[in-house]
Order: sequence, then structure tokens, then C-alpha cells
Amino acid sequence: MPGKDSVLGDFYYREAKRQGYRSRSALKLLEICHKFRVMKRGDIVLDLGAAPGGWLQVASHLVGEEGLVIGVDLSEIEPLPYKNTVLLRGDARSLDLQESLRSISGGMVDVITSDMAPKFTGIHDVDHGRQIVLAAVALELADKLLRPGGKMVIKVLMGSDFEPFRKEVKSRFSGVKIFKPSASRDSSSEVYLVCHGFRGSIQ
Repeated sequence: MPGKDSVLGDFYYREAKRQGYRSRSALKLLEICHKFRVMKRGDIVLDLGAAPGGWLQVASHLVGEEGLVIGVDLSEIEPLPYKNTVLLRGDARSLDLQESLRSISGGMVDVITSDMAPKFTGIHDVDHGRQIVLAAVALELADKLLRPGGKMVIKVLMGSDFEPFRKEVKSRFSGVKIFKPSASRDSSSEVYLVCHGFRGSIQ
């Protein structure tokens, strides 16, 4: 008999496909945005770890024609039929890619989302450590590209380095919430930090 995680996973996978999304994780961002009002029409959004494009679909709809969504991933992303979406393939740590982001966005963005994940080994401490490194990359980009008052959503795995990282995030934002979407598996240590009111890095 399939476990609860398997049944729920199948349900959210089917529901995402029914709604036309490329990935089950699109439902996670949709829930986050509805609950915390992360995006609005006209926003410029940077989506890190954007493949296969589910989060891009959600963001593109929420920001509308007046907005812009920039997706970045090491893997190629299949083009989307939206005029307000730009896709970039590359490493977010690359200075050349960061310069491209500045050029496309006009200098700064309103929202950064990161669903970046490492290649999982199944060893929690290893996976957690690698996930924190990617989350730190996203936070570093916020220091460079997120406008004052901006918002951010970062995926993190719970573990020994979670609390120190959360403190780093809290030092930059006026509000930080920990949230686990309904579409996340119960057995997963995955949570999202939902951040409002960016005030920059405190040196």
C-alpha cells in the first residue's frame, strides 16, 4: 500500500499538470504568493534554479504584462510562450551573468525567488550543507540586485546550519517567515524562508 507521501505527491503532480504547470513545485510558489503576497503586477522578478519553469509560469501570471520575470538555471529551460519572461542559462555566481541581469532588469529587481537544489545524495547532512551553500548564493545576489524594500523566497533544508543562515537572512529583511507548503512532502526537511522589507547587508 503506498505511503501518505506517495499518495500526496501523486495528487499534487496530477493537480499541477491539470493546471498546466511544468512542475509540482509551481503549486508551492502559488501557495506562498497567495499567503504572503510576495508578487504584484508590474514587479521585476528574478527566479534562480528556474528549470523546468513551473515557478516562471506562476510569476509570469502574477506580475502581468507590466512586469518582467528573469529565469536563471545551469540547465537549459524550454522556452515559455510569455512575452514578459527572459531565460538565461548559466551560474548565478558568474559576474558576466550578473551583469546581464543588471542590464535586463534595469539595475535592480523587486523579488528574488530561489528553488535551487543540489544533486541529492540521500545523506541528509551532505544534502543540507549543499543546499545552504546555494541558499547563500541567492542571498549574496540579493545584496547586489534586490531593491530596498524588496521580497525574497528561498528554499532551505532544515539542519544544523539552518539557524545561523536564518539569522543572516533576518539581518537583511524586516520580516522573515518559515513556511512549508502543502505540496511539500511530509518526510522532506524542505522549508521556505519568505522575506519582506529588504534593507541590505549590514557590514
